[in-house]
Amino acid sequence: MTLLDDDTAAAARQHMADSLTHDRPGTWRKAFVSVPRHHFVPDFYQQDSTGAWRQVTQDEPGYLETVYSDASLTTQLDEHGVPSSSSSQPSIMLAMLDALDVRAGDRVLELGAGTGYNAALLCHRLGDGSVTSVDIDPGLVKTAAGRLRTAGFNPTTVVGDGAQGYERNGPYDRIIATVGLHSIPKPLLEQAAPGAVIVAPLGYGIVRLTLTSRGHATGRFLPIPAHFMARRTGGAAPQFDTANLEDPTETSVPPSDLLGRLKFPASLALPGYASCQWHTDSGELHGVGLWTPDGSTATVHTSGAVRQIGPQKLWDTVENLAKIFGDEPARDAFLLNITPNRQTVFYEDTDGPSWALPATA
Repeated sequence: MTLLDDDTAAAARQHMADSLTHDRPGTWRKAFVSVPRHHFVPDFYQQDSTGAWRQVTQDEPGYLETVYSDASLTTQLDEHGVPSSSSSQPSIMLAMLDALDVRAGDRVLELGAGTGYNAALLCHRLGDGSVTSVDIDPGLVKTAAGRLRTAGFNPTTVVGDGAQGYERNGPYDRIIATVGLHSIPKPLLEQAAPGAVIVAPLGYGIVRLTLTSRGHATGRFLPIPAHFMARRTGGAAPQFDTANLEDPTETSVPPSDLLGRLKFPASLALPGYASCQWHTDSGELHGVGLWTPDGSTATVHTSGAVRQIGPQKLWDTVENLAKIFGDEPARDAFLLNITPNRQTVFYEDTDGPSWALPATA
C-alpha cells in the first residue's frame, strides 16, 4: 500500500462508495470500499487551460479528492502526448460490473488490464483464481500486476491482444472489456461458456450480451453514455487537405448534430469513426471533420458545405441517420444480434433500422 492508504484515504473511499451505490446498494459496495483506487492510480494527467497535459502526483493538494471522485483519469500518454490508458469513471465501472452479474465460481476474462483497479474489484468479489486480465501493452501489464500483488491480489495477467482472449483459462462465464471495440471478436465468443454474459463498449455505448448457443449471442445496450479508449488497431489518418480539394455538396443536417443527437447511432453505423471540431475566434462552432480507419474523410461546415473522399461517403450515412432519428435516441432501444457470420445492430426491434458491424473487431 502507499503512504496515503490511511484513515483519510479510507474515508475518501467510503465517501466514493456511498456516492456510487446510494441508489443501488448491491454486492459491489464492499469492493469499492475495500480496494484503494489511489494505490492503482498513484499519479495521473490533467489538461491545463491551454490543453497541455501535466502530471498530478500524490503530494499535490486535491490529488486524493480527485482520485476518489467519479471521474475518468488519464494515466498514460504515448510518445505524441496523446492519452493511451486511463482509469475509467467509477460509476461506469459499477454499471458494467452490475451488468456482468457475476456469481460465485464464475470465471471472468477482462480485456484491458489498464491500471489493474478493475481486476482488483473482480478479485475482491470472486477470488484471484477466477480472474484473467489481458492487455496488449507489456508495460501496463507489468505495472498492473505489481500493484495487484502489493494490494494482495494475484489474478492471471497476460500480455497479448485481448481480442484473441486467453483460451488457456477458459471457458469463461463472464467477459468484460474496458477498451472500445468495433464489434465482438470471434475468439471471445468461442471462449465463452454456454449462457455466458459479455459486457463491452461499442461506439459511444456499452452492450450487454448473453450467449444463446455456440457463436450466437443477443442483448441490448445499457442506457448510459460511455466512451472508452479504442483497442489499438491502427488505421488511416484523416485526409482533410485532400478532401478540401473536392467540390462541395450541400447538406441540411447541421454539423452540431454529429456532436449531439446523432453521436451514438453514428458510432454504430460508422464503426471506429473519429471526429474533430473547428471553432471561430469567438468560440462558435465552424465545422466538424470525421474519418474512419479505411481512410474515408469528410468535412462539414455550418454553411452547409460538405466535402467527402474515400471508400465511404461518411456524411451520407449521417444524413440517413438524421432521417431516422428526430431526437437523440435512447441507447437501450438498440439491440445487437450475433450469429457465426454476422453482427447486426437493430433499432427497437429486428424489423427496425439496422447496421452491420465489421466482421473483424
